[in-house]
Amino acid sequence: MIVMRRMTFPRSLSLSLALGTALAAAPVALPLLSARPALAQSAPAAAVTGPVSALYAGLGQVQARNSGSFAQRTQILGPVVDKVYDLETVLRASVGLRYAGFSDADKQQLRDVFRQFTVARYVSSFKPGGDARFTIDPTPRPSPVGSDQIVTTHIGSAEDTDGTEIDYVMRSGPQGWRIVDVLLNAHISQVAAQRSDFSATLSSGNVQNLIALLQKKVRAFSED
Repeated sequence: MIVMRRMTFPRSLSLSLALGTALAAAPVALPLLSARPALAQSAPAAAVTGPVSALYAGLGQVQARNSGSFAQRTQILGPVVDKVYDLETVLRASVGLRYAGFSDADKQQLRDVFRQFTVARYVSSFKPGGDARFTIDPTPRPSPVGSDQIVTTHIGSAEDTDGTEIDYVMRSGPQGWRIVDVLLNAHISQVAAQRSDFSATLSSGNVQNLIALLQKKVRAFSED
């Protein structure tokens, strides 16, 4: 196991914080990944776990006591999220079939605000001054669907060394292995929860409603 320390996380892990899913209304189970051919051979473990390690290192930086204002911490974490997440895939899966019908301009605006939302909720959830413990299992396991891999981690504290299991669904692409979903307790999917909430917001057929909601969430996170 790889143990990373000096990272703040609330002792009580709710679905919204543990998954970074501030919009989640209720637990939704996986899988919702499309079937893909299995890899001929296992990928190097370090390549699969590397993005998760980088994410936790970035969260450690924004939690440092001298990490600055919300805006400054956003500037620190933003490039990390861009590198370790496949945000286009996460957004497309979260929106569902409606995404294909959006105009190019609406897609770009939605991608931009979804990226802001993803970064802002992490910065809001991981505040300076704590000492949580992040444990990463160095051996990924195959996803039950397709050729994705799952990286198991636990977020705990000195009082609760076992912590809460937070898993990352990793997918290989042109830019290497990147995160495409986050699972609480091995099966509650962030993407599925977001799809449920986004679907309700998009029921009128107007993507601007979702854009406005995410912008509101970003503003709320920045005021914490």
